[in-house]
Amino acid sequence: QVDRYLYHMRLSDDVLLDVMARFQAEMVKGLGRDTNPTATVKMLPTFVRSLPDGSEKGDFLAVDVGGSQFCAHQVKVFDDGKQSRQLESKFYPTPKEVIQGNGAELFDYIVDCLVDFMETKNLKHKKLPLGFTFSFPCKQTKLEEGFLLGWTKHFKVRGVQDTDVVSSLRKALQKHKASFVPAEDLDVLALVNDTVGTMMTCGYDDPHCEVGLIIGTGTNACYMEDMRHIDLVEGDEGRMCINTEWGAFGDDGALDDLRTEFDREIDLGSLNPGKQLFEKMISSLYLGELVRLVLLKMTKEGLLFNGKVSTALLTKGKIEMKHVCAMEKYKEGLSNTKEILTELNLFPSEEDCIAVQHVCTIISFRSANLCAAALAAILTRLRENKKLLRMRTTVGIDGGLYKFHPQYAKRLHKVVRRLVPNCDVRFVLSVRGSGTGAAMVTAVGYRLAAQRKQIDASLAPFLLSLDTLREVKDKMRTELEYGLKRETQASASVKMLPTYVCGTPDGTEKGKFLALDLGGTNFRVLLVKIRSGRRRSVQMYNKIFAIPLEIMQGTGEELFDHIVQCIADFLEYMGLKGARLPLGFTFSFPCRQASIDKGTLVGWTKGFKATDCEGEDVVDMLREAIRRRNEFDLDIVAVVNDTVGTMMTCGYEDPNCEIGLIAGTGSNVCYMEDMKNIEIVEGNEGKMCINTEWGGFGDNGCIDNIRTKYDREVDEGSLNPGKQRYEKMTSGMYLGEIVRQILIDLTKQGLLFRGQISESLRKRGIFETKFLSQIESDRLALLQVRRILQQLGLDSTCEDSIIVKEVCGAVSRRAAQLCGAGLAAIVEKKRENRGLEHLQITVGVDGTLYKLHPHFSRVLQETVKELAPQCDVTFMLSEDGSGKGAALITAVAKRLHNVGQK
Repeated sequence: QVDRYLYHMRLSDDVLLDVMARFQAEMVKGLGRDTNPTATVKMLPTFVRSLPDGSEKGDFLAVDVGGSQFCAHQVKVFDDGKQSRQLESKFYPTPKEVIQGNGAELFDYIVDCLVDFMETKNLKHKKLPLGFTFSFPCKQTKLEEGFLLGWTKHFKVRGVQDTDVVSSLRKALQKHKASFVPAEDLDVLALVNDTVGTMMTCGYDDPHCEVGLIIGTGTNACYMEDMRHIDLVEGDEGRMCINTEWGAFGDDGALDDLRTEFDREIDLGSLNPGKQLFEKMISSLYLGELVRLVLLKMTKEGLLFNGKVSTALLTKGKIEMKHVCAMEKYKEGLSNTKEILTELNLFPSEEDCIAVQHVCTIISFRSANLCAAALAAILTRLRENKKLLRMRTTVGIDGGLYKFHPQYAKRLHKVVRRLVPNCDVRFVLSVRGSGTGAAMVTAVGYRLAAQRKQIDASLAPFLLSLDTLREVKDKMRTELEYGLKRETQASASVKMLPTYVCGTPDGTEKGKFLALDLGGTNFRVLLVKIRSGRRRSVQMYNKIFAIPLEIMQGTGEELFDHIVQCIADFLEYMGLKGARLPLGFTFSFPCRQASIDKGTLVGWTKGFKATDCEGEDVVDMLREAIRRRNEFDLDIVAVVNDTVGTMMTCGYEDPNCEIGLIAGTGSNVCYMEDMKNIEIVEGNEGKMCINTEWGGFGDNGCIDNIRTKYDREVDEGSLNPGKQRYEKMTSGMYLGEIVRQILIDLTKQGLLFRGQISESLRKRGIFETKFLSQIESDRLALLQVRRILQQLGLDSTCEDSIIVKEVCGAVSRRAAQLCGAGLAAIVEKKRENRGLEHLQITVGVDGTLYKLHPHFSRVLQETVKELAPQCDVTFMLSEDGSGKGAALITAVAKRLHNVGQK
């Protein structure tokens, strides 16, 4: 009979899966900026961004408002490696005149309780941070501010709704300031919901805890949501705890098909009809009343107690949750049920006792089922956020229904595990979570503030002010001038090497040309066909050959023999073995040129160390290697730097291009300089391209003031200590290594990777610059950042990933700004050379850092614009400057040579 009577309260798994899907949809609505105003589940951001990590320490105060009693706590957190804490509390009654009076009286009463507690514990003259647990729906805009949205749980205090409760508490504290040391010494640092407090308390003991659940007088849940999904808060880095306020689920009618006549009767008789409908179906505040209404109706229909309705059954609130809990203690048989019903003057038969016990079971089971369905929706969302097939997590729980009901916990666990079989869920009971939790949030806030201070201090040297960048620009300009002057060139850090390239393409170039490209770990041979006139075009055919490390760092003869072997393979492949083609040799290392086809190597960079090459003419070395092979002959017309090739390639498309920039593995710039300014070359007419070799800027110590300890560590561990200092701060070859040095330092300070330096982090070169580009990508969620770090053997938390991303950003931003400051010096020089008020010029650019990094090009361009406001600079991406550019230089040299002969 009872089963038939309460048929609608028995929910199948299909119904629960449907409730789960409905709740998931409500969560999405609550998180969306446009849909939140109409969502019933408000998904309130709490501004709690981090869980405890075990390193928190200190003394904290907490006040707890929202349960059946007020409470004040003192929490001591010990950094003893055992994550231990000590809690002392004092409970205070919640008089009806206070919880249904006015706001000023409520907050005065709270402070009176706090003052009493501090006097009891002799804390009045201690400076302690204060956490405020306020277990009602609040809209927070920061951790220490919250506007009450509405009262729940029998509270109905006037004049508080839509006001900041932290401000109200502070005003009450100010009134009592005579009771404390200076009033500012006792300030509210965190406003916390009891649900969040529960999660934080359990999170201190179990790092997997990322969900909090209250199931008692009221009910609620919170969990850690990815910031990228929270439209209501700016930023998409990291996670934030969301207070779901799920008690209001169904307020829009979404659960009407599951609500019974008894649920409707309870709602109509409540303080807030039409609101908190889900809470009214599952929280302990209403379950006893639900049992009373069912028993009353069954008795009236003659199904119980011989149809005799007692005063107790007619009295609202007469059957309480404690009665339901006692009656469901099955081990004690029917004795508890009989005793309770007799006390209520109901005089039950054995059949009555069995029926009443069954009613209690169905009603409390429905509560556990509905709670499990909503919790399963949260767990599913967490798993999907993490993109896991199977997830391990912990739920921190508090509340009288869960703690004291003999069957509730077991039922809840069983149903949750059935609804989400791909989640391994551990349930941890919180000990005074609402108070301890507020202290834990305050402690975490304290830890994060201290960590933030240390991280900011470590990264501060990478933040360059506009004045500092202007200073770098001016120093670069000075070094450019030194490099051009005869008497200072020898000692200049920026070598300003003449290239003997005296013109840019004019469109008349044509013919077949070979190009060689040596500048990294690969070597290319190209055939380039240039057509002029109306059908102007450039066609290229190329083959890539690897250069093994033993050849890069062997003898010069071995290196050039390898190059000639590669040329021979290519000529045979293209069927050109007998042709004597003009050749341009892109040799991307600092060379001192005496003419366009003579280049003496100044020094190796980029990991090359071949012996017997420095101080030698690389064109002669190539010619000798060709002679040694004695298979073919080539007309080596030009030795070319890749930067010059980049300028020439863009110059072929845009005659306004007179600057070439490489921002990749290495860093360099070239530009067309007036011959009259180049003292180290005879003649004053026309222009010549100058290869600045600006990577050596600062080798004389002129930028030591902006070099950090990390730059010095990278320099000292490099193949060429003390050289190419500017390049080591700006080029792709070194940025990853700078990041690695910073990560090691932050880990030593205990700010990253739990203070554990992994073996992989100790390996030089592990952090390639391509990882910076990937990690800094705006499209990349922190989950993917963690995966990249895991590939590197770095087991990171969400917070670690945010810090790593920040470090990468600081290093790459500084590199782009320094590069921009140097380029601003060049464009300003060009403007002054031409005697113009305003200069329009194009810069041809190549290099993976510029092309592939998500922010480098933008920051570089912004810096140039800021530091050279009278120059309108267009940036043009080069297509194969080292290959196509070498052929174009060769073609221009041939054209100019022919003009000279005529």
